[in-house]
Amino acid sequence: MSAADQVRAMLDELMGTNRDGVIKREQQILFDDPRVCKSFLLGCCPHDILASTRADLGDCRKIHDLGLRADYEQAAKRKDHFYDVEAAEQLQAFINDCDRKIEVAKKKLKETQQELGEDALAKGDDIHALGEQIGTKLAKAEELGAEGRVEESLALMEEVENLKKRKADSEVEYRNAIPASCYQQQKLRVCEVCAAYLGIHDNDRRLADHFGGKLHLGFIEIRQKLDDFSQNLMERRLEKEKARSSRRDDRRDRRSRSRSREQYRDKRRSRSRDRHRRKHRSRSKSRDRKRKSKDKRKRSRSRSRSNSR
Repeated sequence: MSAADQVRAMLDELMGTNRDGVIKREQQILFDDPRVCKSFLLGCCPHDILASTRADLGDCRKIHDLGLRADYEQAAKRKDHFYDVEAAEQLQAFINDCDRKIEVAKKKLKETQQELGEDALAKGDDIHALGEQIGTKLAKAEELGAEGRVEESLALMEEVENLKKRKADSEVEYRNAIPASCYQQQKLRVCEVCAAYLGIHDNDRRLADHFGGKLHLGFIEIRQKLDDFSQNLMERRLEKEKARSSRRDDRRDRRSRSRSREQYRDKRRSRSRDRHRRKHRSRSKSRDRKRKSKDKRKRSRSRSRSNSR
C-alpha cells in the first residue's frame, strides 16, 4: 500500500465515507448493505485477524472498508443495529471448525502414541500448562522491554525463570513416570486454542514464538470476541424475557383491575337493584296501607249512614 493509500485509509477511518462531500445514494455503498462484512465493522473478521498466518483464510468475500466502519460507529451511538448477532454466528462457525480440527489432531496423536496412565497424563498436562505460561510471559516481557518498561519486563523474566525450574522438575517426573520405550512418542501436544502442534520439551524461544505469535493471539482474540458477543446476547435475552414477563404482569394486573372494577360495578348495580326493590316494596306497602285506610274510612262512612237511617 502506497503512502497516499495509507493516508486515504486513515481519513476514511476517521471521517467516514462522506469526507469528500455528499455522494449520490445510488453510487454509495452504506454500512448496512448486505454485501458489507458485519464482523469487519465490529473489528473481528477472522480474515483480517489471521491474515499472513498459517491459518490465513484469504480475502473475505464481503466488503471491508474503513470508511464504512467509521459510519457504523457513528450510527451505533444512536441505535443498536444488532450486528453482533450476525458476527457471533460467523465466529461460532469458525471456532466450531477449529475445535473439530483440534479433536481430529488429538485423535491422530492418540493413534500414534501409546496409552499412558492417569498420573503420567497429568504430569504431561502440567508440563504443557507451564510451557504455555512461560511462552506467554516471555512474549509479554519482550513486548514490555520494547516499550521501554524495563522494570516490569525484568519482573516477568524473574517469573519466567521460576516457571522454567518448575517445568524442568516436572519433565524429570514425567520421564520417570512413562516407559523409556514410548518416551519419544509422547513429545507432541495439540494447542487447545489454535490447533497447532507443540512439543512438550520445546525451548523458551519456540514457546514464546508460539504463544506470543499472531496465530495464537489471533485465535485468543476471536474466542474472546465470541465470548463477549455471547454474553451480550445472553444479557439481551434476559432483558427481553424480563420485559416480556413485565408485560405479562402488566396485562395480568390490568385484567385483575378490570375484573375488580367489573365486580365493583356489579356490586353497585346489585345494591342499586336492592334499593330499587326496597323502594318498590316500601311504595307497595304504603299504597296498601293507604288503600286499606281508604277502605276502612269507606266502611266507616257506610256504617254511619246506615245507623242514621
